[in-house]
Amino acid sequence: MKSGKAIPSIMNYMTVAPLSVGSDQNIDEAHKIMQGNRIRHLPVMTAGKISGMISDRDIKLALSLRGVDSSKTKIEEISSSDVFIVKSDAKLDDVVKTMADKKVGSVLIVDNNKLVGIFTTIDALMALHELLQTRLA
Repeated sequence: MKSGKAIPSIMNYMTVAPLSVGSDQNIDEAHKIMQGNRIRHLPVMTAGKISGMISDRDIKLALSLRGVDSSKTKIEEISSSDVFIVKSDAKLDDVVKTMADKKVGSVLIVDNNKLVGIFTTIDALMALHELLQTRLA
C-alpha cells in the first residue's frame, strides 16, 4: 500500500560529522574514542580519505588475540577496507535494504568525496520509530 509520500533521503537520518580515526593510530586510541562517545563504528581515514571502517567487534577480537599489543598495533592492521558508501541524496529505503541484504551495521555518507555522515543500525531504528510515529500513526 503506497501512501504517496516521498521517501526521505539518508541525509535526514544520518549522524552528521562523524568521529573518525586515522589508519596510523593504535587500537587503544580508537577504543578510547569509541568508549568515550558510546559509539560502535569508526570510519578509518588515510590522508583525509576513507580507507576503511572499524567496529567495536573488530577491537574486541584483536584484543582477544595472543600477542597483540593494543598500544602498538595500528588500526589499518585490523580495519575492514570493504566499506558501504552512499551519497547524501540516497533514498532511505534503498540504503536500509542494502544494509539488511549485506548484513552491514553502518554506512558512510559522502558528498564531493568528503565524509559528511554515518548511518548505523541505531540510526535506522530511530528512523523507523519516527516514520511509525509520523506517517503511520
